[in-house]
Amino acid sequence: MRVLLVDDHALFLDGLKNLLIANDIDVVGMAMSMDEALTKSKELLPDVILMDVQMPEGGGIEATQRIKTEFPEVKVVMLTVSQNDQHLFEAIKAGACGYLLKGMPRKQFLELLIGLNSGQSPLSPGIAMKVLNEFARLQRERETDSIIADKTALLSPRQLEILRLVAQGLTYKEVGEKMYFTEATVKYHMGEITQRLHLENRTQAIAFATEIGLGAGKEKNQTK
Repeated sequence: MRVLLVDDHALFLDGLKNLLIANDIDVVGMAMSMDEALTKSKELLPDVILMDVQMPEGGGIEATQRIKTEFPEVKVVMLTVSQNDQHLFEAIKAGACGYLLKGMPRKQFLELLIGLNSGQSPLSPGIAMKVLNEFARLQRERETDSIIADKTALLSPRQLEILRLVAQGLTYKEVGEKMYFTEATVKYHMGEITQRLHLENRTQAIAFATEIGLGAGKEKNQTK
């Protein structure tokens, strides 16, 4: 494993270099800024870059994004001082494959880093849980969006417009006036909407409309 170290603190860089070399990890170079990191990435073509999240003159996240764009095969592991780091998900979106705490035990740090050789993503335990929870949340959102899209496809554009107006608080009569329908026609369509969406009543239809972003206003009294 050929490693490039990037951090703006010389003392930390030296300590990390010595730790890695003592454990038979090849440190091919060190950089103390984003520009230097970009230059040495091109010159040295490392397998792994240990990248400080925050540096002057451009942060580690921007450096990671630029390096991954040019050298997608390079693995970038972010280094941070806190597991509550606000840049966690930005770094992962930028292409980082791992996120390690600077203050974690040496043995654990090395084990997680060496795990890259077997395709593992090195994440400090507390950070790993945050990532898993976030991915689970995103998966739930995707599943919900898919369900909503499927249900919305059951309605015609006219019915969606009727639902939007009703959800905004208009009475059936007011909706009819806007769409040049009779009140009875609007009521008929609302019945069709609730039936197609497998809902029980108008209130549930309004809740669905709000969920998909059609907008909801103050509900007026209306016969179901």
